[in-house]
Amino acid sequence: MDKKQVYQEKFEAQLAEWKAQIAEMQAKADKAQADAKLKYLDEVSKLQAKQDEAEVRMKEFTAAQGDAWKDLAKGVETAWDDLGDAMKNAWRRFL
Repeated sequence: MDKKQVYQEKFEAQLAEWKAQIAEMQAKADKAQADAKLKYLDEVSKLQAKQDEAEVRMKEFTAAQGDAWKDLAKGVETAWDDLGDAMKNAWRRFL
């Protein structure tokens, strides 16, 4: 297994976990009272935007040929870090 594939598998696994967490937050938002629901839905929307950005970076990374993936890895890691931090902060607010 090459290094690119290891990165890709790591990112895909983390993204799947975050997608499930965002779906859980969406479900909580749907059950919340009106005021809390607006707050939760706004939070979920922000997370989904960061998730979309991370997915775009991942697609670019996956499509990279040769050693070009090495140049894209930093952008993927940055997007992942941003989404990870946002997820942690969102969970604190949802609890």
